Amino acid sequence: MSQQPRILVVDDESQIARVLRTGLKTRGYDVRVAPDGVSALETVNDWRPDLVVTDLAMPNLDGLQLCRRLREVSQIPIIVLSVRGEEKTKVEALDAGVDDYVTKPFGMDELLARVRAQLRRATMAPLSEASSTVLEMGDFRVDLESRSVFVRGAEVHLTPKEYDLLVHFLRHAGKVLTHHSLLGAVWGGNYTEQGEYLRVFVGQLRKKIEENPSSPRYILTEPWVGYRFNPEA
Repeated sequence: MSQQPRILVVDDESQIARVLRTGLKTRGYDVRVAPDGVSALETVNDWRPDLVVTDLAMPNLDGLQLCRRLREVSQIPIIVLSVRGEEKTKVEALDAGVDDYVTKPFGMDELLARVRAQLRRATMAPLSEASSTVLEMGDFRVDLESRSVFVRGAEVHLTPKEYDLLVHFLRHAGKVLTHHSLLGAVWGGNYTEQGEYLRVFVGQLRKKIEENPSSPRYILTEPWVGYRFNPEA
């Protein structure tokens, strides 16, 4: 990543684009703006940004199409901007590989926090079984060979599916994961519509890893969408 992180803002509303550009530049980011998905793809090819912040509703090539095109060639972090009531499209974007979303209207401080989180995540070494037999992040340490789990230094005993769910959360820490994607990844394609099934297992896992399950710090609920895992709460 460059010394001054590059952020591409994609939005056809000039006023919002201007606010985003100013807010990000004053925090030390190198920012470029594209008015639609077509020009955004051209900028990505020529400029190689470190992160993309994109609206969903745009002319020519919309935000959802842009995200799909980007995911065909890159794992660059993508944050989408969406208005309230776009839940279906938002979920579709997240399932297509988007990393996070910010709902309009939004505060600049919230967006900046999401940007920092995604840039941090992008610079971390990938957690893969091929590269290591241990997943260690924040308050969590998981030995993949022995399937042992430690939270804040204390061993926690999980059922097989609770373990699989936690490992999947760790491998995608900081990213919004939809109900559909979680069910498909952990239980398989036949379970992708079993939302209640997932809620039960998340509740069980919270009881074992959270200090206060009724006010979770690690497994955060994204209303109507899914969950976000924060191992460094």
